[in-house]
Amino acid sequence: MPFNVEFSAEMETIQLGIIGMGDMGKLYARKLSAAGWKNVNVCDMPEKYESLREEFKDSGITVMKDGHYVSRQSDWILYSVPAEFINTVVATYGPSTKIGAIVGGQTSVKAPEIAAFEKHLPEDVYIITCHSMHGPTVPSRGQPLVIINHRGSPEKLALVERILSCFESQIAHLSYKEHDRITADTQAVTHMAFLSMGTTWKHQNNFPWFDPTYTGGIENVKVNMTMRILSNKWHVYAGLAILNPSAKAQVRQYSLSVAALFKLMIQEKEEEFITRIRTAGDFVFGNRGNSEPILLSDNLLDQYSLGSVPKEKIKPNSHLSLLAMVDCWCQLKMNPYSHMVCQTPLFRFWLGISEYLFLNEEYLKDAIQAALYDKNIREDDMEFMMSARGWQECIALGNMEGYRIRFEDTAQFFKDRFGEAAVVGKQMIEMITRKTKQL
Repeated sequence: MPFNVEFSAEMETIQLGIIGMGDMGKLYARKLSAAGWKNVNVCDMPEKYESLREEFKDSGITVMKDGHYVSRQSDWILYSVPAEFINTVVATYGPSTKIGAIVGGQTSVKAPEIAAFEKHLPEDVYIITCHSMHGPTVPSRGQPLVIINHRGSPEKLALVERILSCFESQIAHLSYKEHDRITADTQAVTHMAFLSMGTTWKHQNNFPWFDPTYTGGIENVKVNMTMRILSNKWHVYAGLAILNPSAKAQVRQYSLSVAALFKLMIQEKEEEFITRIRTAGDFVFGNRGNSEPILLSDNLLDQYSLGSVPKEKIKPNSHLSLLAMVDCWCQLKMNPYSHMVCQTPLFRFWLGISEYLFLNEEYLKDAIQAALYDKNIREDDMEFMMSARGWQECIALGNMEGYRIRFEDTAQFFKDRFGEAAVVGKQMIEMITRKTKQL
């Protein structure tokens, strides 16, 4: 039977289920329904039943009262709930899973998700989970989508691939441990670096788009991506950092790298500082040669500014956040380019501006000179070191409530610019996505 005919028959008969209708759950439901899957069953908490029915009344998507109804009826079930709640939700609805169904999750940390599935799901169901490496407002086409076949047959895996094919994403097959190890770097540490910058600017009572120190191509990436994170929901980032077993060591090393470099800076230990920076740069970027750079020209990145500081008034910046990230990768003996299988737009930007700094000798020398001898930016760098340590300690303690308070307090400071930043951030992500497809 030709594939397209078989696929069409599946779309008419197979029941798809989604438990959890947050932003990503809704994205999945709408994508699957629009692709032609006729039986898409969804639910959220019982108290949201009526509002969801109203929202999806003309969509062809069936809203059910709770996860028991979805689990008993569906052949493929996706749990789309925050990682911190996955065990409780699977414990509640997992025992109702239809015999022979395929179960997966959309959490960004897979260790607790797999543990919940193994503990609470019947043995006669399959576990094939996934993770779209982008947020709900980013087009899925061309973005990485990880599929993890934890307990599934080749036939069931092929079915999951057909179900998810409508996202037009780049499929990567990993184990859940590989996924968590890579995303600890591509997401948890990247987010911490941006959040540390946001907290620094808040403590300095500084809106960076009006500051000549934070003007220019690299700075536009820092500012816009920080605003993008802070305008989103705190629990997404907290779960990535606190619940990922691999994240704490990497976050700790980033904080240590920031502190080590800052101590060399304030002591003006030029030779030791330069040696450490050059060693890290050689480790991460030494084999790049004539490889296509991740980002485009500084002139292109200049277009994405939230402020209006003239370019001729730009002041030096130590780029401590970037120097420390490259040092962190070096200290951990990690090659960030090997993580591109799980890249997110934010990680691609972060690696891109790090690459941009280190592969431009003039920029790197200016950053080193500013780091060692420009006292005007020393105050910001001190605050950044303190902010990075604060985020690291919060993550190390596993303090979800502390993370929420810290995140929301920082976000509150910038909230009036989130609307404009969202527009510019979307344009930047569309740019980097186009660039990715060309590589």
